[in-house]
Amino acid sequence: MNSLTRTTSASLIAARFSILGSIALLATSILLPTASGQINPGSAGDPCVSPAMIRQMVREGNSVRVSPSTQFVSQPAGAHENERGIALTQAPDTLRTLEEAHRWFEKAARKGYPPAQVNLAVLSLAGWGTPPSAGTALYWLREAARQEYAFADFDLGILYLKGCGVRQDYHEAFSWFERGANAGDFAAQLNLGYLYDQGLGVAQDRTQAAVWYRKAAESGVAQAQHNLADLYAHGEGVPLDERLAFAWYQKAALQGHTGARLMLGFMYAEGRGTEKDLPSAYMWLSAAALQGDNRAHASLEVLERQLTPAQLAQSTMHAQSLARSANPATPSELAFLH
Repeated sequence: MNSLTRTTSASLIAARFSILGSIALLATSILLPTASGQINPGSAGDPCVSPAMIRQMVREGNSVRVSPSTQFVSQPAGAHENERGIALTQAPDTLRTLEEAHRWFEKAARKGYPPAQVNLAVLSLAGWGTPPSAGTALYWLREAARQEYAFADFDLGILYLKGCGVRQDYHEAFSWFERGANAGDFAAQLNLGYLYDQGLGVAQDRTQAAVWYRKAAESGVAQAQHNLADLYAHGEGVPLDERLAFAWYQKAALQGHTGARLMLGFMYAEGRGTEKDLPSAYMWLSAAALQGDNRAHASLEVLERQLTPAQLAQSTMHAQSLARSANPATPSELAFLH
């Protein structure tokens, strides 16, 4: 089977080795306001602010859209101010509106409202509407975590994982991800699985990695589905089972995960975990290529010579449909505000 490359996001929502491979970093960043206050789609983001950290904020062109948190919080004081801040982030994204949003989040945070404390921490870390300050972000995340707000646990894990405003400490990152994972946060579950998988901050234990990948995978997290499939493909932490590997790769592939689409294509090509099906192999490998992942270029050329013109045309049509319908909404790709 062709070798694939493991990729990790800047927030370490990470992929394992796919059959065979080497380590490569895939930077994921948030676009920051330019000096004029407008979003510059080509600008680089603060490496300490990962898309998964921000959880419910998405930037669309030159605007910001924010959704209220769906997590129940028993303390209502500050909720109104938090909503005012959220409303401002829905306005055209200028320095003035971000500064005003920051003021409302700060009012709510000082009243002890955990979602606002996390929002304020993220704005402080990124320097949105305020000078960037990792120390301020750390303070407010700890305040929210003290109230057992799971999103804060995840964000604190990211700070320690990446050494943002604190000394890099995998053990401390592990502790925060574990708290968030036990509280049901699927992004924390995925990262906890990865730390167990790689032995970062904890003794390597791929049985535990499989446990936490499975929890996130069953919540529909494509990256976790991919990582769990890798464990089954290698027989690491779970019994070797190529049929289960195929099934989990398929779940991730149907969500648009390019690495899973490549693995699915290779498994179809070689009849591993499923019946050999060259048109399907070409379809999945082509879909990944259309999404910008060209690691299967040589395999596609070989398959093209083995398919009839009719099979090639049909597989290409289905691949184009898959590429168009790919859903990028995974924890490592979306940015959210609470």
